[in-house]
Amino acid sequence: MNHCEGDHCVTCSDEAVAVRVVRLRDGDLADVDVGDGRTEEVSVALVDADVGDVVLVHAKEAIGVVP
Repeated sequence: MNHCEGDHCVTCSDEAVAVRVVRLRDGDLADVDVGDGRTEEVSVALVDADVGDVVLVHAKEAIGVVP
């Protein structure tokens, strides 16, 4: 279970949070770096993201790739 820490949480934040993709998984999922050496799994079904890309995540769903 994920616990929110700090100012923003990619799981339950009311705004999109910029995070970096560190691993792509099967099923349109990815692990993203949320800081302090922690990662979280999010959906990348709505975007065309690669490892190293910065994506905007809201409610565990990547909604855009930062150019």
